[in-house]
Order: sequence, then C-alpha cells, then structure tokens
Amino acid sequence: MMRTGVTAGLLFVLAHFAMLIGVTAPEKFYFDEVHYVPAARQMLEPVMREPMLNPMHPPLAKQFIALSIHSLGDGPLGWRYPAVLFGSLAVVAVYLCGLALFAAQSPAIAASLLALFNQMLFVQSRIAMLDIFALAFGLFAIAAFMHGFRRERPHLWFALAGIGFGLSVGCKWSGLFALAVCIAIVAVIRLMQSWRTHFADARSADWYRPDLWPGFKAWHFAVCFVLVPAVVYLATFIPLYGLSVSDILQAQRRIFSDNTTSAIAGHTYMSSWPSWPLLMRPVWYLFDKIDEDHIAAVVFLGNPLILWPALIAVAICLRDWIVTRRVDAFLILAFYFGPYLAWALLPRTLGFIYYYLPAATTASLALVYALKRGAMPGWVLWAYVAIGFAGFAAMLPISAAFVGTSMATFSRLMIFQNWI
Repeated sequence: MMRTGVTAGLLFVLAHFAMLIGVTAPEKFYFDEVHYVPAARQMLEPVMREPMLNPMHPPLAKQFIALSIHSLGDGPLGWRYPAVLFGSLAVVAVYLCGLALFAAQSPAIAASLLALFNQMLFVQSRIAMLDIFALAFGLFAIAAFMHGFRRERPHLWFALAGIGFGLSVGCKWSGLFALAVCIAIVAVIRLMQSWRTHFADARSADWYRPDLWPGFKAWHFAVCFVLVPAVVYLATFIPLYGLSVSDILQAQRRIFSDNTTSAIAGHTYMSSWPSWPLLMRPVWYLFDKIDEDHIAAVVFLGNPLILWPALIAVAICLRDWIVTRRVDAFLILAFYFGPYLAWALLPRTLGFIYYYLPAATTASLALVYALKRGAMPGWVLWAYVAIGFAGFAAMLPISAAFVGTSMATFSRLMIFQNWI
C-alpha cells in the first residue's frame, strides 16, 4: 500500500509539473473556454442572474473552475488550473486501473505514462473545458470497479465506483457511458449465473464464473449503480438550486433536451465517430500568428505513435477474450468500446474527436496488455513508452501554445491534408 501511494504521488507530481508549464498561454479564451469560463464566473455572483449560462451541462466542473477563479484570480491560471489538477489525477487513475488489471507496478506505471503521452490527455488538461473532469472521476470509478470485479465481496469497491460515476456525470452526461458499461457487465453476469452457465474447461482467469460475487444481491446492485450515483449527481445541483426539487428536475429536463436534440451539422472541425480512432480530423483549439513565420497552435489530435498501434492492441485483447476468456482483456474491451460506441447510438449529428478521449485513454491499458503478454521481454514495453514519449515531444509545438513553432514545422507535423 505504501509503495502504491508513493508511486501515485510521484506520477501526480510528474504529470502536474508537465501540464502546468506554460498553461497561461494564451492569455485569452480559446475554443470552448468562451462557454465555460463565463458560466463559472456567473456562479460567483451573489445572486444568480437569468438567463443561466451554459445550462446544457451539469454544474460540477464549472463549480471547480469558479472555485479556482475565486482562489487564483480571474485570469488564465484561474481558468485552467482545475483542468491541470484533474488531468494529473486522471494519470493516477490510469495507474490504479493498471494495478487492478495487471497486479504489478511496472505495467501500471507504463500505462499511466502512455496515457500522458497520447497527446489527447495533455491537451485537454490545459484548457477550461468539462471533459477532463468527467474523465478523471470516471477513471477512478473504473479503477474501483476493476479492483472489485475479482473479489468475493465487491460491495465497497462497487459503491466507490458509484460515487465516482455520480461525480463524473455531474461534470458531463457522457460520464453515463462508463456507468452503463458497469451496469451491463453486472447484469450479463447475473443473467448467465441464473441460467447456470459454466465453461467446461473453467479457468481462474475467466471473465465469467458461476460463483462470482456470491453475496452481492440485487439490492446491492441497485444501491451501488443506481441510488449512489443518482444521489451524488443530484447533490452537485444543490449549490445552485438549494433543496428545490422542482428547480433541480427542471434543470434535468433542460439538459436532456439540449443533449438529445439532433444538432445541425456543418461545424468546421466536426467529424464522425468511425473516424476518431484513425485520427482523421483533428480540432484546432488555437491558431495564432505571432509574426510572419511563427505561430502559437494547439491542435487536439492524438499521438499517432500511440493511438494507431493501440488499434492493433485492442484487436489482440478481442482475440484473447474470445479464445482464452481472459478477464483483463474483457475489462479493457468493455471500457474501450463502451464509452466510444455510445456516441454511435446518440441522435446528435455533430461530433468531435475529443469525444474519443475516454476510449483513447483506456487504449493505453490495451497497449500494455499486448506488450506484456506471453514471453515478451520487459524491456520491449519500456522501449515502446520511450517511442511514445518521442512522438509526444515531437507534437509539443502543436500541443502547447507557449512553445510556439514556425510555419515550416507546423506544415511538417500536419502530415495529411485532412489534418489542416
């Protein structure tokens, strides 16, 4: 336990330091900060005025931004520091997921570093948007679920997962996707157990066992994955609406309406969900011309040296789940495909590659799984982490505005025409 705490602390400090450098550049709003920072400012007013800004998302992430503005000032650091904090926590959460899956320090650390180096997590941790908050809480919830999955009494772990999911949904409703994955997993396992299903050549590493969670009753399931998340989620509205049930319910109707209405297509950076794993269409968060040959750019793209090979790793997990029924491969697949393919089911026609962030982060676990299976030498995994870091370093000129770059370098990094 002490070693886990020390390692988690070191990873947090490393990620926090890396994400904090130059975070105040640019010293103006960029991309969707124009929506969320004014909404956070409004929360600091003595009396909430109407109309409420950004009512289409739950308040928790904006409350964190508001608290930071109150503490650190109404400037770039105050706007963005909460994202830095929660991005660093997300790296720690990936480490905890790795421990649950691999039961070893080295692969867990490697997974967290790959998540940091995949570019998506880094960029999203330096902008005052909501996604990184939902991701961090969701990853801690997933880690708790993974830790409880193989235990005879998973009650506490599943309850902790419920708390994490409630907080994640309190930041953005997309946090529901990972919660739905957990509900589906437990429901399928209980259904198979009710059918008295068993594997003829049962193994301890099987994702399903007839004797899994013998003391976990239906009411435990309802408490952990319905009641606890709902109570935690609704509690995030109390600072805004007090205990007014009608106002809180009206807020839910407004969020539901805004998030289920088909959006009008035509945004410059929109892309469809099948294209996200292929990194076909990035989002330009910032493109400022400093002088004739120098620019400051922030492009949400993803590290191709990590996220393209991750597709092969996901395929390996799929093969192992089907052929050998491995529980670690199963859980990786569930939390990769669940939060990703959920976007295919929504009626919205407007999508962006940053919706792929949760799946892309989980993909680091798939890479570690693929690189540590069989008789693969341990150095191969760390050599790959080094390759991932090289790709991350090469992309820094288009990942952090304070670095800056020349037009020639920018053109070299924009390899494909559809990236421009």
